[in-house]
Amino acid sequence: MSFAKLEFFNPFSRSIKDRTVFNMLFSALRRGDFDGSWLFEATSGNVGIAMAAISNVLGLKFRAYLPKPTPKATVNLLRTLGAEVVLTDFETIDPEMIEFVKREAQKAGAVNLNQYENENNFLAHYRMTAREIEEQLKSIGKEPDVLIAGIGTSGHIAGIGSYLKERYGTRVIGVVPGEGERIPGIKRLETGPKWAHVVDEVVEVSLEEAMEGVREVAGRDGLLVGLSSGAVYSTMRMIEPEGTVVLVFPDDGFKYVELFESRAPLLGNGSNE
Repeated sequence: MSFAKLEFFNPFSRSIKDRTVFNMLFSALRRGDFDGSWLFEATSGNVGIAMAAISNVLGLKFRAYLPKPTPKATVNLLRTLGAEVVLTDFETIDPEMIEFVKREAQKAGAVNLNQYENENNFLAHYRMTAREIEEQLKSIGKEPDVLIAGIGTSGHIAGIGSYLKERYGTRVIGVVPGEGERIPGIKRLETGPKWAHVVDEVVEVSLEEAMEGVREVAGRDGLLVGLSSGAVYSTMRMIEPEGTVVLVFPDDGFKYVELFESRAPLLGNGSNE
């Protein structure tokens, strides 16, 4: 039996990254890290949107550094939220781009929370997301045997996975793009995710398989989930794990309409009827 954690109910970015940003940002505020009002971050989407929205609430200025393949919808959303957007020449957010943004922040006297190395990313999910999942499963008399989630920064899969492993011996399965593939929200292990050691098994998924997962969830449950969610669902279908399986669906599909359009034959028959 499988259950999906629907993280697009979070209000700012409609994604799991609201939790990450909230914990990183308020931890920094409590430490007194903000001498100025600027916040710089390397992001490919949801963290940037969450950071832009929450910065507005707190009266901070936010600059998002984006890799070259970032969808136009993400750029437009960031600009609508008032963020300053820098489109870089980096193909993906790798250690080189992370170091570049760190240097930019140092030169400008800005704060770089750095989701890729910040322990408060991991802790947001260890202390909050995992406990929510535990409580929700307890309410129906279940314990988690398997967790399937995407690997991006590795913060949410490791935070949730560590908590569930300690208490239930849960097996943690990570989902990454296949070689040469790009799926928004998840990255290959070569990018060096900090907390990926928590993962027991890694499954590679193609963009086509992620799209098929989106289509299946939409057709069965009426939910338009994001591409990393589609990849997670496809992984479950491929490996068919036994027991109680928890899937993490990080966001919905509305930011990815350009990619859906480019792969329209996989998502429908093209009919206007």
